[in-house]
Amino acid sequence: MHAVVTVVGKDKTGIIAKVSAFLAEKGVNIEDISQTIMQDYFAMIMLVDTSGAKDDLAALAESAAELGKRIGMSIHLQHEEIFNAMHRV
Repeated sequence: MHAVVTVVGKDKTGIIAKVSAFLAEKGVNIEDISQTIMQDYFAMIMLVDTSGAKDDLAALAESAAELGKRIGMSIHLQHEEIFNAMHRV
């Protein structure tokens, strides 16, 4: 199953490393990634495969949000279909 991870916040060293390490620990594979820095703000979106994950999607989303709080970022993980429905015009 695919999910979308978004990471937004003030830019700082190690964001990609921390988020990718978290996903690897949970058994989640990053399939595509895009990131940019706009002035002092970091924005990243990832398409991930959760089929090998140790936790269900709800637990992954909760853990990702907790990681975000610890590192001072907003991290959201949601099912790809929900993400697409929310961003369809």
